Amino acid sequence: MRRIIPFSRLFVPATVLSILMISGGVVAFFVTGGFNLGVDFQAGVVQEVQLAPTAFTLTWDGIGSATMTSDGSGIYIINSGAGMETRSLTFLFNDYGTVGDLVAAMTYRLYGLHADLHVPEHTSSFWLVRGALGDPILGSVPLRVHYLNPAAEEIPIALMRDVMEASLGHAVVVQSMGQPNERHFLIRVQADEDTAPALQADAAPPTMPADFDAYGENGVYGNAYAEVYGDGEIPAAAARPAEGITGILEAHFGEGQVVVLRSDFVGLRFAGHLTDQIGLLIAATLLLVLFYASIRFRLQYAVGAVLGIIHDGIIVAAFVVITRMEFNTITIAAILTILGYSTNNTIVVFDRIRENRRLYPEETFVNILNRSLSETLNRTIITTVTTMLAVMSLFIFTTGAMQDFALALMVGMVSGVYTTTFIVTAFMNFWENKKVQKAKRAMAVASGQFTGKPSFSKA
Repeated sequence: MRRIIPFSRLFVPATVLSILMISGGVVAFFVTGGFNLGVDFQAGVVQEVQLAPTAFTLTWDGIGSATMTSDGSGIYIINSGAGMETRSLTFLFNDYGTVGDLVAAMTYRLYGLHADLHVPEHTSSFWLVRGALGDPILGSVPLRVHYLNPAAEEIPIALMRDVMEASLGHAVVVQSMGQPNERHFLIRVQADEDTAPALQADAAPPTMPADFDAYGENGVYGNAYAEVYGDGEIPAAAARPAEGITGILEAHFGEGQVVVLRSDFVGLRFAGHLTDQIGLLIAATLLLVLFYASIRFRLQYAVGAVLGIIHDGIIVAAFVVITRMEFNTITIAAILTILGYSTNNTIVVFDRIRENRRLYPEETFVNILNRSLSETLNRTIITTVTTMLAVMSLFIFTTGAMQDFALALMVGMVSGVYTTTFIVTAFMNFWENKKVQKAKRAMAVASGQFTGKPSFSKA
């Protein structure tokens, strides 16, 4: 016979512990200023950059136009123009393994193309990094082609954040992308109602903000900003704050050391809309679980399941606030995954409780809870441990946002088991006790033993 563990003895201590954890999360929320919002929930400029030195520059003064594209296999140039035959030239890295050989072949096969090397000729061509968005059109302005040595020194994310914040004078969101030695970062400069129009590349020419001088005590960002926007009216064609971000980084790391991989603008309306959508999604999740559990079981079970979902969500949110983990769409995905995992575990326990109530009708409800939790304990442990192994591998072998995702999942899985075992079942036991007390009071009233009014004896 399976040993029945008295889980009910820990219902009250677990409830107190949950209240303390939630209270700690609420205090931390107000002390720290709320969530550490990621790039998805703040309006502003999002720029994806990689700190990679310049390998060589290209200029063009030949006949027609020349457009260059590149990928991990090689560089491709298309030379076309009016009255001339279009030429497509391919320079594969397998054929030209060094930058010296690659540049020599490019300038030899395409007359009018000029190259200026910035690295030793024996530098591997496979280290080259694609930079600007779109297909760069070659011309008299040198086009930089960057490279990244796999053995390059790592740049801490804290240094990137300090460089940006020292120049901007306010907090900046910086997120590491990929492996640390790739020196790949996502940077967000937050916008407000006054600065948002100036951040849009297609906006009408706005006026220089009144607090322009506050954009950097040392003038580093101010100089970069002026290079992009000018000193007075800001031309619409130059309204590219990403170039100002690049100027800040190049002022610290050196000219030609920054390659822009992506640049986007997120408007205030979009950020607010995303926040509203997240709220609706969570509300819909709660309603669907309430509806499903009410149909399959009864209202007592449904309310318990919803309470468990809310409890898990608050616990994970408190963990995110206390650890200052970045709160972004990946965090939302982790929370929703946790809610689904916890709900599945709760439904399994509910199913066993319903079955045991039919098998042992004479037992008290609290004993039914203890028996059901004991019978599902092995299943809960095996499922949690096997899932945890996969998530731990994800946490150990990844970095950045994916590592935060795995960490949130691990915390959520532990919280989910704890919630189902102690919080949800404690609530159901409380509900059952109240229902029994109400039934006894109704029987007493019906038999005349209890009138519902206090009686006083005469002295």
